[in-house]
Amino acid sequence: MEYNFFFFTPILFKRNITSFSLALILSFPVFSQKHDKSIAKADENFEAFAYIDARAIYMDVINQGYASKDLYAKLADSFYFTSDLEDAVQWYEKLIEASGEEVNPEYLFRYSQCLKSVERYQESDDMMERFNSLTQNDKRAKFFIEKKDYLDFIELQSGKFEMFSLSINTKNSEYAPSFDANNKIVFASSREKINNPAKLHKWDKMPFLDIFSSEVESDQIGLKEPVKLKGKINTKFHESSTSFSRDGTTMYFSRNNYTNNKLGTSKKGVVLLKLYKATLIDGKWTNVTELPFCSDNYSVSHPSLSTDGKKLYFASDMPGTFGKSDLYVVDVLGGGRFGKPKNLGENINTEGRETFPYISNSGRLYFASDGHVGLGGLDVFVAEPKESGFSDAFNVGKPINSPKDDFTFVLNEETKIGYFASNRKGGKGNDDIYSFKQNEELITSCKQYIDGRIVDIETNSTLSGADIILWDENRAIVDRAVSDSFGRYKFVVECEKQYEVQVGLAGYTPENIGLRTTDVLEYTNAIVVPLQPIKEEVLSPLAQVNLGDDLGKTLLLEPIYFGLDDATITPETEIELQKIIAVMKKYPDLKIEVRSHTDSRSSFWYNKRLSVKRMRATISYIVRKGEIYWKRIRGKAYGERRLINKCGNDVPCTEEEHQENRRSEFIVRK
Repeated sequence: MEYNFFFFTPILFKRNITSFSLALILSFPVFSQKHDKSIAKADENFEAFAYIDARAIYMDVINQGYASKDLYAKLADSFYFTSDLEDAVQWYEKLIEASGEEVNPEYLFRYSQCLKSVERYQESDDMMERFNSLTQNDKRAKFFIEKKDYLDFIELQSGKFEMFSLSINTKNSEYAPSFDANNKIVFASSREKINNPAKLHKWDKMPFLDIFSSEVESDQIGLKEPVKLKGKINTKFHESSTSFSRDGTTMYFSRNNYTNNKLGTSKKGVVLLKLYKATLIDGKWTNVTELPFCSDNYSVSHPSLSTDGKKLYFASDMPGTFGKSDLYVVDVLGGGRFGKPKNLGENINTEGRETFPYISNSGRLYFASDGHVGLGGLDVFVAEPKESGFSDAFNVGKPINSPKDDFTFVLNEETKIGYFASNRKGGKGNDDIYSFKQNEELITSCKQYIDGRIVDIETNSTLSGADIILWDENRAIVDRAVSDSFGRYKFVVECEKQYEVQVGLAGYTPENIGLRTTDVLEYTNAIVVPLQPIKEEVLSPLAQVNLGDDLGKTLLLEPIYFGLDDATITPETEIELQKIIAVMKKYPDLKIEVRSHTDSRSSFWYNKRLSVKRMRATISYIVRKGEIYWKRIRGKAYGERRLINKCGNDVPCTEEEHQENRRSEFIVRK
């Protein structure tokens, strides 16, 4: 059966850059004859995904002095697709040098990933710059351009987990841990000893994967000796990545396309991956059924069931996929019925590989990707749930992530204990499972901080007890604070937003300072706010005040205006009200009457109620902010009854003329 080269998807083969494939090739492609029989044989092995066999021939040919761009490309890929990224570096290097400007952009991306595996990050970034210039709209390039400071962020995120090695690992592969309902860890392993080479996978010369379980040690970190799951789960083909219902009676798992003892193939002669469901009966897994949205012609794998059991997340390269593989979600309707799979969208999926989703109890999505910017190979990312899907993805940092492949992350958010797999150096086998304990919360949103200090502008001494209000660009109050004994205050703010910090303190003129935050995560904006003491000469005209006089006119205050249909004390209004407060503090026997007015628009009774709101807001500010005894202030609300210009009903006026009537007055009384 003829087979066209198609394998850039992690669910086709667990990962397309790892050592253990979950895809099974049933037939070799028809190969067009080349002049060199050795290369022809190597190419045949390569296209059949027998990379180790192909690599040996390519290396022999190169050692005989033969070289070409095609040879460099396939030799580099033979390392890349078996996760030997370090060994791939020199061959991609030779390929790109030989190709000049005619290089396929995908090789630039793979070379960039390989450079990260040897921690040559600047050179990796240079390759991504070239990749971006050639591809333009590729999301992998877009994420890189937007997050060029990714190494700084990863360092900031790092150190939040403590990692432990496990004794269950072997020289083969262990990965895809999951939690069952009985405090056991279920995982995939190729730990079985195989003496017959025919039963080894051609991809990497390793045994096929089966599903095992292991009890958790008393320390909640280690795992006891594993045992195979009982029942009709494990076959002579690959089984992997599991997810369990809360009651422990239902399991979803990945398997090669092997249903009812019959092996299914795609139109290209490839055994792909499907999701299956099994039921626990008398301690054994039985009633294995294929999920209805699977297909012979694309892979569906790596399930993660939501806590309530109503949604199933998985990875697939089904039609509509953005990249090599995407993450999807489907509604679990019950009775063996499911909804229509839905792609998780551009915040999560890229032209690269997104795979191994895990949904935590809080609804957070953890997944592995090489399309988002990371340390190299597959990195683990986290995204927060939102009404419309998920937030941007955030790298979880070291030590979970490394220059190698890091994937299949699961976390118990109550105990803060979890597990993941990696093929990093220092392990026992190709892929090892590690346990970890989370000690700090992850950064899962773009946050910044305002860390400020209030000082006297003349003496530079710190001022405690100042009221600070944080406003957003829509004039909505975001947060409030009071400066401490050191004059300090702090706010948490979002990235790339406009804010205004408003500071008020009795005896001082209020101050407003604008700020636009940047896109730098966890950045601290240090803002010192100097306040100007209200001068004695501002208060001196009070000696000539008589009963019935308007303090606003005596003190030459700016008009206390309100917005249309509004009773909010604005920052500009606060400056003038602070002068009223200062006068009342200087003259403790002074009493005033606050009179609030509206313009003539709207009905008489509506304007009456609105003027009451404005009067109360004004008095409340003076009493609360100035700590003025409430009996020294009374108020009257006139609505539209005392207009100061011609702008009555049905009289055409400008907005500025109507504004003159929306005011408060401060009348001296007995």
